[in-house]
Amino acid sequence: MPFLVLKKRSIIAFVIIFTVIVSASVWFFSKSDSLTVFNQTEGEKVREIHMVTGEFKAKLPDGKEIEAYRWDPGTIFLEKGEKVNLKIWGVNGMEHPYIIEGTDIKGVVKKAEETVVPLQFEKEGVYRLVCLTHPDKDNSGPMIAYIVVD
Repeated sequence: MPFLVLKKRSIIAFVIIFTVIVSASVWFFSKSDSLTVFNQTEGEKVREIHMVTGEFKAKLPDGKEIEAYRWDPGTIFLEKGEKVNLKIWGVNGMEHPYIIEGTDIKGVVKKAEETVVPLQFEKEGVYRLVCLTHPDKDNSGPMIAYIVVD
């Protein structure tokens, strides 16, 4: 009668592989609300929208200086399904890590560099481009732009 012999090393390897597969599955299915927003084919016309990072400074009567960072323009309009290259020129601030809420898009805009963000939204709505360094007034913001998809 043949016996199946399992070594401790084999059981541990199986448990590790099983755990990795289950974790990856949970992560994949939990990201189901995110959108993939760009699928460009060769030779297709893609609209360009240009944006810059800007900074405003002011001095208060007590001598304290305040500042705020902004995306300019603060609102852009796209058609549903339209392919766009959002070209962001870093003017003020050394770097601005960003996300576009409701999508998987994230990156960093650096001073004196142009960052190209390909966009194509298949779902209408308003998407926020948020600088993670300046998300609110307590952090020299809010540095938020709105992407309106009709």
